[in-house]
Amino acid sequence: MRIKPLADRVVLKPIEPEDQIKGGIIIPDTAKEKSQQGEVIAVGSGKISENGTKIPMEVKNGDKVLYGKYSGNEVSIDDQEYLIMHEADILAIL
Repeated sequence: MRIKPLADRVVLKPIEPEDQIKGGIIIPDTAKEKSQQGEVIAVGSGKISENGTKIPMEVKNGDKVLYGKYSGNEVSIDDQEYLIMHEADILAIL
């Protein structure tokens, strides 16, 4: 994949939750919630502050992260689903 996000944006590949929980119950596709975990695929160069200095990104390629349920924009590249969002929409690094 050759995509370079701009400024403080991040490209994530969502990590799909498991089909089966610890108790052995299989969850059908219709009952699954949207994934809130992802792997960072690409990061932008960083945000520019009001005084003109560049603020470096805290996440890097390969990081596993948690993000808000309705965060980001879904895009499809080479038949693969990705999310593009601002770094501020990422809640935590796992």
